Amino acid sequence: MSKTLIIAVPSKGRLMEKTLKAFAKAGYEISRTGSDRGYRGQIANMENAEIAFLSASEIARNLMDGKIHIGVTGEDLLRETIPDTDRFVDMQIRLGFGHADVVVALPECWLDVASMSDLDEVCEEFYRHHNKRLRVATKYLRITRQFFAAKGVAGYRIIESPGATEGAPAAGTAQVIVDITSTGSTLKANHLKILDDGIILKSEAVLGVAQTANADPRVQALKQAFADQC
Repeated sequence: MSKTLIIAVPSKGRLMEKTLKAFAKAGYEISRTGSDRGYRGQIANMENAEIAFLSASEIARNLMDGKIHIGVTGEDLLRETIPDTDRFVDMQIRLGFGHADVVVALPECWLDVASMSDLDEVCEEFYRHHNKRLRVATKYLRITRQFFAAKGVAGYRIIESPGATEGAPAAGTAQVIVDITSTGSTLKANHLKILDDGIILKSEAVLGVAQTANADPRVQALKQAFADQC
């Protein structure tokens, strides 16, 4: 008998609702087992498979740890959580919802700073004047370091931001932020602008498949069913 396939879906909110609709449209109806607040479920038309209801961030971590085989979550979380993401996770199936951009933003009053190369110059000048590195507040440590390195920006220091990152410049805890935005309205409300070349990632919800499970016929059938919807 084939091994039990563990599929994780978001446990609440609009992301969960849209995920369940997408699976149902593909012919794989998902239902919770036990109470409506239970964290386990079952899936129609798939042999020996279980559903786990998890938070989006838990799904990324569980894929990395090999505890699940498939998970619906944001590409941003997968790339932030899993080193060398494309080697370990197949993200070909993009689900068309949960859109958001990971961006580099800074105060609108920095009129002469429009690009990442401008920011690199500011980092150098900031260090000369203050004898300390310019601070970048973010939840996306891995993505930020990779992007800044690719753009040749050095001389900064990352401040991990577990809370409302967009408030960091006004609070004085950082000069620049890397954050996720869907409409840009929160950035504007905090008088921040996105650099012209500061879009790091255009993220959306994806069907993340562990490469170790990719050859499973059930996985291939599921991926094909989603691909046929496009």
